[in-house]
Amino acid sequence: MKRVVITGMGPVTPIGIGDAAFAQGQREGKNGIGPITRFDVTNYPAKIAGEITADLSGYIDAREAKRMDRFVQLALIGAQLAVADSGLTPEQLSGEQTGTIIGTGVGGMETWEEQSGIAHGRGANRVSPMFIPMIICNMASGHVAMRYGLTGPSSTVVTACATGSGAIGDAFRTIQLGLADIMLTGGAEAAITPMSIGSFGNMKALSTRNYSPETASRPFSASRDGFVLGEGAGILVIEELEHALARGARIHAELVGYGTSADAFHVTMPAPEGRGAQVAMRATLRGAGVRPDEVGYINAHGTSTPANDLNETLAIQAVYQGHASRLAVSSTKGMTGHLLGAAGAIEAIACAQALRDGILPPTVNYHDPDPLLTLDFIPNHAREQQVEYAMSNSFAFGGQNAVLLLKRWAK
Repeated sequence: MKRVVITGMGPVTPIGIGDAAFAQGQREGKNGIGPITRFDVTNYPAKIAGEITADLSGYIDAREAKRMDRFVQLALIGAQLAVADSGLTPEQLSGEQTGTIIGTGVGGMETWEEQSGIAHGRGANRVSPMFIPMIICNMASGHVAMRYGLTGPSSTVVTACATGSGAIGDAFRTIQLGLADIMLTGGAEAAITPMSIGSFGNMKALSTRNYSPETASRPFSASRDGFVLGEGAGILVIEELEHALARGARIHAELVGYGTSADAFHVTMPAPEGRGAQVAMRATLRGAGVRPDEVGYINAHGTSTPANDLNETLAIQAVYQGHASRLAVSSTKGMTGHLLGAAGAIEAIACAQALRDGILPPTVNYHDPDPLLTLDFIPNHAREQQVEYAMSNSFAFGGQNAVLLLKRWAK
């Protein structure tokens, strides 16, 4: 099997845009959660989210943006950042040996809701002819491929909150098998919309700590009461090792493992004791040929919901056994919120940065430990610590799980 490395990273998040800003945001424990500003939330149980408030207008032409849903726009911005970070030229990128696998959890929600309102209020003849091309989930991959002339392997992953990790994992395997030299991969999501906030809120999945947005997402804390929805994109350039070395690329980290599983249990609840998560973690370690005691850090799925945090903790303890107490574990969702289909990609970038920089991101808002959850959750402040391997967990509605394993790059 060919080896695969990360040579470009394009995070677009509520706490920072681009590699340097996102890394700095994590080091500072920056919080990107605030009141929802895009629509009236007076009658909503949850009134907060991780909106991207930075000005993104300089990245995409305004006329072009009108023909894309926001999730596609965010994917294109992430791709632009990742390509610039990789140092690849247009000539090096284009062609049959370069492809794209970019996923989204829910696709063009913003466009769907807007155009549905037009159809019901003004008539079907006023619906945009671009409605379908704007909402379908493959358009992030499609637009990125068109932008850079990527005519190699291309597909889209849609596995809810496991999407970002699944897309990266599939792209990783594509290069491992020799089907491509370079892949642009990751996830994008823009689901801070009335119907999305309404539905998640009505199922009691969202935090209602509206009086204190910055402390609402509190993974692994005893007082956690639900997740906070965020938006963004995480796009990576991953590359076959020899190809990267031949062009003198800067390498952030190496991808060494990927595993998936299904809980086969419930639509929204995780399997007891994280049984499906255990399967995915064990498969990832086994496929990489890495022992549990070699892993130093886990970026947990850590949604800040009572059931997820408990069952993920139990799964980590079951897989890592005695080493679990020595593992550093954190959830960056306390800072960014839960980016659904983009979460796994953003968190893979966080793992690569942790390995590269020797700084592990914190679990913010961790002030009231849950006595049932006894791992080292890197409370509140980033930690300087060099680790060799980092695992990134992503678990989804429908019981679909995806886990990535990264290794620190050393020349």
